[in-house]
Amino acid sequence: MNQSILEVRHLRTLVALRDSGSLVRAAQLLNLTQSALSHQIKLLEDRYGHPLFERKSVPPQFTAVGERLLALADAMLPQVEGAERDIARLVLGQGGQMRIAVECHTCFDWLMPAMDAFRTRWPEVELDIVSGFHADPVGLLHQGRADVAIVSEVDADETGVDYHALFGFEIRALLANTHALVAKPHLVAQDFADQTIITYPVPDEMLDLIRQVLEPAGVRPPRRTTELTVAMLQLVASGRGVAALPLWAVQSYLDRGYVTARPIGEKGLRGELHAACLPSLSAKPYLQDFVQVTRETSFVTLKGVELL
Repeated sequence: MNQSILEVRHLRTLVALRDSGSLVRAAQLLNLTQSALSHQIKLLEDRYGHPLFERKSVPPQFTAVGERLLALADAMLPQVEGAERDIARLVLGQGGQMRIAVECHTCFDWLMPAMDAFRTRWPEVELDIVSGFHADPVGLLHQGRADVAIVSEVDADETGVDYHALFGFEIRALLANTHALVAKPHLVAQDFADQTIITYPVPDEMLDLIRQVLEPAGVRPPRRTTELTVAMLQLVASGRGVAALPLWAVQSYLDRGYVTARPIGEKGLRGELHAACLPSLSAKPYLQDFVQVTRETSFVTLKGVELL
């Protein structure tokens, strides 16, 4: 038999295609162009003389040949990745600690699954969440009170800190199903002028709606705050005000018809999340793996997430 052309990258491509559900999303997950990903697949199909999946199916339906290669990937990739982690432990030591500080109230919706996935890969690294929500989580890094800070912006003026991009997402306005603004295809700053804005109890500069939309337009509606996302949505559903939250954080409520969502601005309002840490931690393999696991887990499981 001829020498195999299979490489680890080919197997990762097939797994990404299966897990993400499309060529476009798989390319983003792997940080490849769509043409480069398609070239990999065509190379395998030419080698085996058979398609790996049905081109017109969404999500992709793999052929028997594709399924066999996926089975190989599922068996082989965990061993490859495990060996790489073991080598990193041998070279750089095993122990470690990551105390994570967050500035956003919705972070736990994606952070906890990512942490669970990470623990299975690095059980010797102690994970903890710094209690409370912090207006300046990066400051905790300098004070030695946290090792990783989850932030919504990269501060170019902040020295001695590395930022690792996680993902971007759309923020939607949330309205009661009978609200008059439901009739609009999207909302603009003036639509919020006579509304009560229901938010988490954080400063204005931490809220994308206020910072990016309302403040530049000079719109300053009254605010009502609550700690809990579910309480916020209950207030919206009962007509006590409107809110703005990441689409992935409220998708389950939208699917049940509990409230209605509308884009903010003609092009939509976007938010981002980054992991900040001191440079000494950036070089640790377990920090790099934490970032990768978080990106992959969030991209595959959350609605409307785009990798940065």
